[in-house]
Amino acid sequence: MKTSDINIRDPYILYHEEKYYLYGTRSATTWGLADGFDCYVSENLEDWKGPIEIFHNYGDFWADRCYWAPECYYYKGSFYLVASFRSAVRNLGTQILIADSPTGPFRPHSDGPVTPKNWNCLDGTLYFSDDDKPYMIFGHSFEDNPNGEMHAIELSQDLRTPVGEPRMLFEASAAPWSVPIPFAKKEFGMDGDVYFVDGPCMYRTNSGKLLMLWSSWGAKGYSVGIAYSDNGEIDGTWHHLETPLYGENGGHGMLFQTKTKEWMYALHYPNDLYKERPQFKKVKEANDVLLL
Repeated sequence: MKTSDINIRDPYILYHEEKYYLYGTRSATTWGLADGFDCYVSENLEDWKGPIEIFHNYGDFWADRCYWAPECYYYKGSFYLVASFRSAVRNLGTQILIADSPTGPFRPHSDGPVTPKNWNCLDGTLYFSDDDKPYMIFGHSFEDNPNGEMHAIELSQDLRTPVGEPRMLFEASAAPWSVPIPFAKKEFGMDGDVYFVDGPCMYRTNSGKLLMLWSSWGAKGYSVGIAYSDNGEIDGTWHHLETPLYGENGGHGMLFQTKTKEWMYALHYPNDLYKERPQFKKVKEANDVLLL
């Protein structure tokens, strides 16, 4: 199949042993009950084999909805799937699964999410510091704070458990390009200003500047912006660029390098249910920021 035939949100690319592995949220089960994740495999980013189901809940897994934003990492000889889940009785959280192959089958790596159990958390992404400490960057949902918070928490070296307490990096409402969700009252029953925070992706520039690409609501719909740390690490003070990197009803992307070491950004467009398709856009670095 072609890329335009794949109906997923939140696309993520793992490049491993000369092949591209594409993961994402099944559009059809985004807002209802869900039971699995798929993977697509390509050698050229155009022709794909799949879907290959990489995880399925046969009734023995705790979550039955909000199967969102799977990201796959090759780390210390195993493949780790970082994804968000929820049930009727347990909060939205980000859990890590493990497998011996990028196409699974994946199984739980720990008893539950590594994000705080009393929070609603989503869209975890892994970041490794210069001294090889693993961190999870994740969104603390507007359900708990209408301003939308981006957090980081250190993980154990085996990625099973959190180390210490989460640290808030910034609120979505602080970005000059982000605007309140216009349908917060209709869709979520929330009054007042409510801000999305999701889809973090980390990038270090050639000069050592640490950037985060992340998604929220902008003037023209779902958008992607860039934040940066003032000390080059996640514990710095985070600032936001004035204008979004992408602001045309698409987002929740991630960066990856092609076979030829070119950087590309994968995102879904449009942000309309059942119509989302992955898109791959070339990226270049200029003056310590990224441009599409």
